[in-house]
Amino acid sequence: MKKTVILGTLLLGLSFMSVAQSTANSIGKSDPKAKAILDGVSKKLQSLKSLVANFVLKIEGGSGNNVMDSQKGTVYVKGSKYKVTMADREIICDNKTSWTYSKDVNEVTVNTIDQNGQSMTPAKLFTNFYDKDYLYRLLGETTEKGKVLQQIELTPVDKSKNVFKAMVDVDKKAQTIVRMKIFEKNGNRFTYEITDLKPNGAVSESLFTFDAKKYPGVEVVDLR
Repeated sequence: MKKTVILGTLLLGLSFMSVAQSTANSIGKSDPKAKAILDGVSKKLQSLKSLVANFVLKIEGGSGNNVMDSQKGTVYVKGSKYKVTMADREIICDNKTSWTYSKDVNEVTVNTIDQNGQSMTPAKLFTNFYDKDYLYRLLGETTEKGKVLQQIELTPVDKSKNVFKAMVDVDKKAQTIVRMKIFEKNGNRFTYEITDLKPNGAVSESLFTFDAKKYPGVEVVDLR
């Protein structure tokens, strides 16, 4: 699995993750029950000053359901700024500039943030992004480890996207996303499971800037 694919999907669905589209989706309407749940999650997240979450990313190939790879990571979010750390890379954004650091080659790629871009970022989970870019419906409720989870299916309005569906599980009582599973047209599946979530934790502003001095010999690829 190429790392660039993993990175792109991480930005699309972090955080926290039916073959045919539903009748509601096919006519371009979303389920008001699902909207109420997503609005509740969005409202709670926007009320937080900061957020630190540990997650596990599981990657499945298109040929079967066996897990091809599993990675642990942590995401730090403060307003529109975020940092994602994983075993092989770091992704940092201060809402103006993004830095993607690849540990194995000691290289960082620098980009300017497109404020009108359609790609998903951890910070966008603090907004009602779903109203514009996705159609959604409530599939039902299940119970896991004593928690009632509400499962919502999201499908992108733009059908040209490589991702054709995402399944989001929301903790009904806590109003937080505990799992998101992303489905690509090529058969790949990416599941993000939140293992620990700390609201309003101490998050330093220095986390959201890449300091090259802390990475001796780093090669900088500036694409701005």
